[in-house]
Amino acid sequence: MKNPSFAVFLLITAVICIVLPHFLGGLAMATRTKDGLEHWGYVEIRPRAHMFWWHYKSPYRVYDPKKPWPIILWLQGGPGGSSVGIGNFKEIGPLDDSLKQRNSTWLKKADLLFVDTPVGTGYSFVEDKELLVKTDEEAARDLTTLLIKLFNRNRTLQKSPLYIVSQSYGGKHAVTVGLSVVRAIKARKLKLKLGGIALGNGWISPIDFVAIWAPLLKDLSRIDNSGLKKSERLIYGNRLVEKIKHQMASGQMKEATKSWGILEGVIMSSSNNVDFYNFMRDSGSPKQSSTTNELSRKAMINRYSRNLESVRILPGVVEELMPLMNGVIKNKLKIPKHVKWANQSDFVFKSLSGDFMNPVINEVDELLNAGVHVTVYSGQTDLICATKGTEAWVRKLKWKGLKTFLDIDRTPMYCGDDKETKAFTKSYKNFHFYWILKAGHFVPADQPCVALDMVGNITRSPAR
Repeated sequence: MKNPSFAVFLLITAVICIVLPHFLGGLAMATRTKDGLEHWGYVEIRPRAHMFWWHYKSPYRVYDPKKPWPIILWLQGGPGGSSVGIGNFKEIGPLDDSLKQRNSTWLKKADLLFVDTPVGTGYSFVEDKELLVKTDEEAARDLTTLLIKLFNRNRTLQKSPLYIVSQSYGGKHAVTVGLSVVRAIKARKLKLKLGGIALGNGWISPIDFVAIWAPLLKDLSRIDNSGLKKSERLIYGNRLVEKIKHQMASGQMKEATKSWGILEGVIMSSSNNVDFYNFMRDSGSPKQSSTTNELSRKAMINRYSRNLESVRILPGVVEELMPLMNGVIKNKLKIPKHVKWANQSDFVFKSLSGDFMNPVINEVDELLNAGVHVTVYSGQTDLICATKGTEAWVRKLKWKGLKTFLDIDRTPMYCGDDKETKAFTKSYKNFHFYWILKAGHFVPADQPCVALDMVGNITRSPAR
């Protein structure tokens, strides 16, 4: 060949084309919109385990050198609920599930990062079910790996504080992820600023929630004395709640999860199918919030069955979103054809069933003692993660500021020109609590105005 340098060039190019994609398999290869406001892609967080993320850059961004514009990482519940689908289109994203602009989008206060986590959730997938995580710590390591891939090579992202905001089981996930992030930052493996963690109706201490379901519903006239006794009836020689406590104490965590499912069924049958996500409603009521769907009694009983064979993660919501997420959105994001949104969520739940009932109160203490800002917010009419249960686990914290926090008065919150009380809040040092009135499990959907104000406080977003 007359031009050896050109031959070398061709060889190098061929090597790059063949080898580099495999070498970069674990890196965040992103696609973006023409305006640069949206980025998304997959990260191979482990061999053959692929996690999907979607980042929105806020068009409302305010440039203030003293207050960097924040990023919110939203974690959905479940485990197995899709952040990319449910959190995005049902709660806080720029568009609702009809693809109309949402006036209360949290983009007004921060950039948004939605991640389908753990792998197997939503658009995230594994090539072998054995690769699904079995513990919260494994899930936290995976998500930390994704953050390393996204942030370490992007100095723009590194300038913005990251706030991990969560809902339901996502709160439990947020605690373990938060600790993993703190350790990775300290070890200089992860380059980001952790602004804080917010736990919305978080499944932090399962036993504190299951113990109050029946008494709370009795106080609300949703069940009577007979229903209360049924919830405490003898099964295999123990009351249900006591049985769950015994199973947890003896390390029978999968059995405790099954007993939890049985207890939910008893509550449902004794209350004429109360909505676990808003005790002011029936689960089959035709007049629902935007986060629930009319379901038959049979479907609801199956949903809380001990075998957990139906899709556990908000079946009504999932059904509503499936045409959208498997249609126009899937096409836009160029999701692999074999990935069907929501199909994997039940596998994720079952895989984590051995960790589902484990509490993470001590881990919240670790975060507080490390100086991390921790916010708890709770919808007044939620049942599954009721405020009474949340207050119970908060009182178990060993954090040295707890007594002072409990003794100080709350401050009421309003919204705009409306002088009706929307919420109460109080803070001491790096611990903050919001009681959101007339909201169930899905605070941003049920009370969008005050939720937006709350997240502005949490993230200290620059004022417009």
